[in-house]
Amino acid sequence: MSATDLLARVFTASPFVASVFRREQAWADVAWADGEFAGPLSPVAGRLSEACAGSTDEAAFMRALRRFRNREMARIAVRDIAGYATLDATLGDLSDLADAAIDVTLSFVASTLQARHGRPIAADGSLALPFVLGMGKLGGRELNFSSDIDLIFGYSANGDTDGPRSLANEEYFAKLARDTSRLLATPTQDGFVFRVDTLLRPFGSVGPFAASASAMEDYYQTHGREWERYAMVKARPCAGDLAAGRALLDRLRPFVYRRYLDYGALNSLRELKGLIDRDAQAKGAADNLKLGPGGIREVEFIVQLFQLTRGGQDARLRDARLRPVLAYLGEAGLLPADAVKALDAAYVLLRRAENAVQLHGDLQTHVLPTEETARAAFAAALGCADYVAAMAPLEAARQRVRREFERLFAEPEKTPQSRCFDSAAGEAWGVSAEDPETLSAQGFGSGAALVAKALTDLRQSRQMRTLSDAAQQRLRALLPLLLDEAIKQPEPAVAATRVFEVIAAILGRSTYLILLHDSAMARAALLRLCAASPWLTTLLARTPALLDALLDPRLATEAPSKDQLRDDLVTRYARVEASDVEAQMDVLRRYRQEMTLRIAASDLAGSLPLVQVSDRLTWLAEAIVDRALASGWAQLAEAHGEPSHADGRPAGFAILGYGKFGSIELGYGSDLDLVFVYDCDAPDATTSGARPLSNAQFFARLGQRIVHYLATQTPAGRAYEIDLQLRPSGNSGLVVSGLPSFARYQRESAWTWEHQALLRARSIAGSEALCAAIADVRREVLCRVRNAETLRREVAEMRARMRTSLEKRTAGKWDVKQGAGGLIDAEFLTQYLCLRDAHSEARLIEYTDNWRQLEALADAQRITPEQKDSLLHATRVYRGWLHRRALQQADGLADQADFAAERAAVAALWQQLVVAPSSSGEVQ
Repeated sequence: MSATDLLARVFTASPFVASVFRREQAWADVAWADGEFAGPLSPVAGRLSEACAGSTDEAAFMRALRRFRNREMARIAVRDIAGYATLDATLGDLSDLADAAIDVTLSFVASTLQARHGRPIAADGSLALPFVLGMGKLGGRELNFSSDIDLIFGYSANGDTDGPRSLANEEYFAKLARDTSRLLATPTQDGFVFRVDTLLRPFGSVGPFAASASAMEDYYQTHGREWERYAMVKARPCAGDLAAGRALLDRLRPFVYRRYLDYGALNSLRELKGLIDRDAQAKGAADNLKLGPGGIREVEFIVQLFQLTRGGQDARLRDARLRPVLAYLGEAGLLPADAVKALDAAYVLLRRAENAVQLHGDLQTHVLPTEETARAAFAAALGCADYVAAMAPLEAARQRVRREFERLFAEPEKTPQSRCFDSAAGEAWGVSAEDPETLSAQGFGSGAALVAKALTDLRQSRQMRTLSDAAQQRLRALLPLLLDEAIKQPEPAVAATRVFEVIAAILGRSTYLILLHDSAMARAALLRLCAASPWLTTLLARTPALLDALLDPRLATEAPSKDQLRDDLVTRYARVEASDVEAQMDVLRRYRQEMTLRIAASDLAGSLPLVQVSDRLTWLAEAIVDRALASGWAQLAEAHGEPSHADGRPAGFAILGYGKFGSIELGYGSDLDLVFVYDCDAPDATTSGARPLSNAQFFARLGQRIVHYLATQTPAGRAYEIDLQLRPSGNSGLVVSGLPSFARYQRESAWTWEHQALLRARSIAGSEALCAAIADVRREVLCRVRNAETLRREVAEMRARMRTSLEKRTAGKWDVKQGAGGLIDAEFLTQYLCLRDAHSEARLIEYTDNWRQLEALADAQRITPEQKDSLLHATRVYRGWLHRRALQQADGLADQADFAAERAAVAALWQQLVVAPSSSGEVQ
């Protein structure tokens, strides 16, 4: 397109730009010739300061400011219409112009005031400084062509000015705010700069024009209303002392973003949107790009919903800019990727259309044009042939926004008329333990008395006495829905009494009551989990934040993979400051709890076999241990520098997993058996940092820090219980061993039972080279030639001692784990055979899990296929049974008659292969 055609299109789209070109012909000719419209210029703040520098009085300043503003607005408009700038660049340029205009005006007014009244001084003698918070679109750096700028003026401290006509700082900064707003907004023959709205300030129109930072903090913490929380999501320091503004917003973060998942925000936003809709409809908002159906405000509400609900836990959501947060919602899986793509495209089109409407006459409007000339201008601004062509994609975009908005903001599901409680919630709440007939008749049968007592206990609990009337009303509305869902479970009374444990734990958090009331999916998932497992009931009661996972329809059908577990944790970890140890520990604990719930839900739904459950629980632990190691190393290295070998090569560190962790057989409540090993040939040399430690000290502290990260009790619980007893020399040994010491101990001092443990050991995290070296030591030690008779005797004696001290003996019961013919016998038998024959068959010790070790023994013809199958079958049956018992929080004692065939088979093989083996070691 030629320059002439482009200018014709620009002037058609914006008579405002045409008028600026006429009034500022000399500037326009030079700017066009110099290419100022095609490319970005130097930062606007410096250019504006230079333009206003010669202004000695208010009139001259206002004229210089307005002329610059008009030229800059024309330049931005041309770039937008011509396609030289992206939407983000256009909105950013407009926001930068506003920031610069506010700041230069603030400085001009301050110089005038200080000439009369002196400088504002704080009580401690320091200079008190102003700051300005940009709100709304300015705060998000998303300002459009003719938007108001919403401002809140503040200052750092109270005191007095130091001039001859002294003022209290409160009065000085109020004048500063009022005069700054006036100079920006007053129309002159050159127009205005920006219309200013200060009604978002504390106490609104009746509040002071400017407030101190401490007064603002007190106001929001004491008087702040819900809509003010939403407004603060967009707050950004835009002028004055930016550091003071940022410090205030940091202190207000708990007001804006709740630490827990805030589902109350959905109801509040729904109500606020209802008010906006009713007002817009009264004014005829069908053609309003901002307030109408599928308009800009609905995209903003979608994003703010997630910010307010989850921003307290996810720092990536605490961004005043809409598009980066929207993109993150897709990355984090909070919105479907296709929905995010469509919403982003719709938002871009809506904002470009909004700009097209406003740059026509530099007017604050969001209504689509009706007059033909304005429609032609609208089409020209968007680069379309005509108005119809411009409207087709816009209508499609609005429809997509509306569909997504209605999906997220739909009213709570309407439950069909309850069989028992919808019409008589009060009656259900009033049932007492002495009068359970109502509950019995409506589906709870013989368990009605237990349910009635649970209701009574809940009603009379201490927590209930502290609930507000509103919270009690929420509970009364929720209980009938929970009772209805309980009736659908196989054991309704069990489901109901367990779910009341969770309800008792969340009574003080009304946001979760709202979640369960509003979401039938969440209620159903909660009842299923509680009905299936008291262990899960306890987990949910102790960790109410897990209720968020109940909203995920994939909860019971898509268990996370190994890569997903590791990558997701890395992503979550990146959201917290590297120096915030408490936050990092909190992430580890909450991640373990959430992923354990997801794995358990898939397990109980039957979509995961036992082996895959253990795999995922093990992968989860691996990911968490890896993060603990990375954090511990980073913090120590920052403080003390990094350890190295004598020749300067980086020293190594590795974590070994033993027991169920090493054999990839973790259960839901398993602790972690860990051993720490380092590789450094100069343990007495020091690290490279400003506060050096000996290398040995570094690694000792690293081991302690890892245990601290994982095992310390915090408000979020523990990540894992840690057991270090399998390290060389047990509890009397060092927490961390050097590789030579570890190898020497395994070669020269380890007992047979420690080599049995080494069979199940593998490197979990750390230096690849060191992990490989440890694997070499393991292979060497386990593949040594052993005296078969000595080995047999030591294994048998150790097993006998274990049974004597650990077996639980109860009349009519049998200990599935420690009893004769039980799980430990099967494992000991496998370990004995592997240790006996590994010197000639190294593949026997290649894997650490019992299953593949048995497969290797059969492949090497050390046991028959029938013996392998018998042992594998027994092991799987025992582990599956113990696994289910753990979910039921039950002991490991089975009836004496249970597992008769498996017990007999394991006992017979124990007798055959351990108690009376052949001397040849061949298959019998």
